[in-house]
Amino acid sequence: MKKRMETRRSFLKAGLGAGLGAVILSRCGGAELVASGAASDGGSSGTSDGGTTVTDGGTSADCVLDPTTTKGPYWVDEQLNRSDIRSDTNGIASPNPRPGLPLTLEFAVSAYASGVCAPLQGAQLDIWHCDASGIYSDVQGSTAGQNFLRGYQVTDASGVARFTTIYPGWYSGRTVHIHVKVRLFDASNNTTTEATTQVFFDDTITDVVYKNVSPYSARSTRDTRNSADNIYGNQTVLLLNLSGDTASGFTGTIPLGVRVGQVNPG
Repeated sequence: MKKRMETRRSFLKAGLGAGLGAVILSRCGGAELVASGAASDGGSSGTSDGGTTVTDGGTSADCVLDPTTTKGPYWVDEQLNRSDIRSDTNGIASPNPRPGLPLTLEFAVSAYASGVCAPLQGAQLDIWHCDASGIYSDVQGSTAGQNFLRGYQVTDASGVARFTTIYPGWYSGRTVHIHVKVRLFDASNNTTTEATTQVFFDDTITDVVYKNVSPYSARSTRDTRNSADNIYGNQTVLLLNLSGDTASGFTGTIPLGVRVGQVNPG
């Protein structure tokens, strides 16, 4: 098994290239490198184009405020409460679960008000994305009635929602991304808060995954990178912090701030 890439130097030796933005996050058991990727996309870390990074009263907890993007044409409210979204629960898809490099996602959701980010408990956070071949479930003819790579979790007391999925593939005209929707409901199940966005991946990491890992490596070269994607729009605050390797998979984390009471369906 390949040695885990724990430093920026080992990323470079693995062929990820120069200019990889990085920060150190404290985790249980020590510090671990997470790649923000801002420099590789021609931008800088911090705020940009519609996203604002705010600090929680002097603590180390930041949140990305109001990073609204379009929900796109592939949103389906499947109402699938599950953490592992790799399978089609209807048993129609083949292969099932969808093959690909394991990806663990952690979204830290905060309610933003008066300059403060506070953990938002009890929010429904949906994600959906394409498979390694660039296909979405339940919206394209061959995948009708299937629901792979879709699901939601409810944020815990720390405002965190976690998922197990696969590294997304690509399709023509778009860079690599995952759709995210955060909602709150009243007692009658009416939507009272809705925030819709997309999160993105460092291009240099994606290049290594697509070159070295099956089934991504069997496809042609993708036609759109972050710099050419008008939805990403150089919003570097929407880049996932990634740690891991191409042998065991990656973990992606991002803090998202939501204005409770606003509805932005995308």
